Amino acid sequence: MFKNTLLRFSLVLLSLSIVNCNKNKCDLVASSIVASAAEITAIQNHLTANGLTATQHSSGLFYDITNAGSGDNPNLCSSVTVKYKGTLLNGFIFDQSTSNVSFPLKQLIVGWQLGLPLLKKGGSIKLYVPPSLGYGSASQSGIPANSTLIFTIDLVGVEQ
Repeated sequence: MFKNTLLRFSLVLLSLSIVNCNKNKCDLVASSIVASAAEITAIQNHLTANGLTATQHSSGLFYDITNAGSGDNPNLCSSVTVKYKGTLLNGFIFDQSTSNVSFPLKQLIVGWQLGLPLLKKGGSIKLYVPPSLGYGSASQSGIPANSTLIFTIDLVGVEQ
């Protein structure tokens, strides 16, 4: 009887360790979409005209990290809690949240999926999202088709 109990206990521990190992594993792969040369040039021209600097990601996304944060980086399997403001190049605010909102990162536009993993919890970033990494040729409420988007994002929390 003792051996059966010990065997069951061992199997339960093994099962729990397998579940815990898979819990933090994310098998989702980042998008391979790359902005066109024209989209990249448009963002570079905007940055230059406004005396702004930003780093270019290999996808054509531009970003400026104002606070790297500390703790966990999100991945595509994470849920992120953010405060943000979204504007067009002309400064029109099309969306914002001044209180915390949470989203599964995998359900957000590609620009966010690529940009937010550059931060850790508590970090802040400004993203310059070319249309192909945003809403592309589809217009959204308040956002014309083929718009470059600018997001100022505070990464309040990360849940793996």
